Amino acid sequence: MGVAAVLLSNRIFDRRRSKYQLMRTVRTHKGADDKSFNCVLQREDSDTQRVGVSLSKDLMVIAGEALKTNITTLGPSVLPVSEQLLFLVTLVAKKVFKMKIKPYIPNFKLAFEHFCIHAGGRGVLDELEKNLELTEWHMEPSRMTLYRFGNTSSSSLWYELAYSEAKGRIKKGDRIWQIGFGSGFKCNSAVWRAMRAIDPAKEKNPWMDEIDGFPVRVPKVAPLVY
Repeated sequence: MGVAAVLLSNRIFDRRRSKYQLMRTVRTHKGADDKSFNCVLQREDSDTQRVGVSLSKDLMVIAGEALKTNITTLGPSVLPVSEQLLFLVTLVAKKVFKMKIKPYIPNFKLAFEHFCIHAGGRGVLDELEKNLELTEWHMEPSRMTLYRFGNTSSSSLWYELAYSEAKGRIKKGDRIWQIGFGSGFKCNSAVWRAMRAIDPAKEKNPWMDEIDGFPVRVPKVAPLVY
C-alpha cells in the first residue's frame, strides 16, 4: 500500500507559494450497473475462506467504458477548439450520414504536457498508452512508479507527479492530467496547472535519492527465479 497527502487552499494569498492550481475535476461512477459494481469486490474465497479482492474478467472493458464517459465530460473543457470540431465532424458523419468510419480520438497531448495514470497494472498502462496515443516519455512516470512501488492504488498518481518533479520536467504553466480508477466502478480526473517551475534541488520526495537511476528498462516478459 502507498500513501500520499496534499494540502489544498482556496485563500488568494496562498497563491504565491502554491505549486499547482486545480483547474478541473470530473468524477464518473458506474455503480448503478451491476457488472460495474461487482467487477472489483472484497470477498471471502470459497476454498480457503480468506478475505481478498476479487477481480472480474470484464474489468478492462468496464474500465474502458468508465474512462470513455469521463473523457467525454472532460474533453470540451480542456481540448482546443480544433480538436473539438474534428470530433464533432466525425460524430455527425457517423451518426447522421451513417458513414463507416472510426470514432475520432482527440489528441490530448495538445491539452496536457504531463500524464499521471493510475498504476494499477501493466495492462492498464498499455491500453491507455495505445488508446490515447501517448509516447514512452509521457508514460515514463506511471511505468517507473509501477516498477518501483507496485500498485499503490490512488496514491500512485502522486508518486508519478513527484517523479516528474524530481526529473525537472515541470515548468511554469504546464498542465497535468491525473487519471484514477477505483472499485464501484469509478474513474476520476483532476487537471492541474503548474504555478511555477519546480526545482528538483529544492524538492524532498520519494524519488530524490535515486532519480538518476531512472528510467530503467522493464522487460515485457521476465524469467521466473526459483
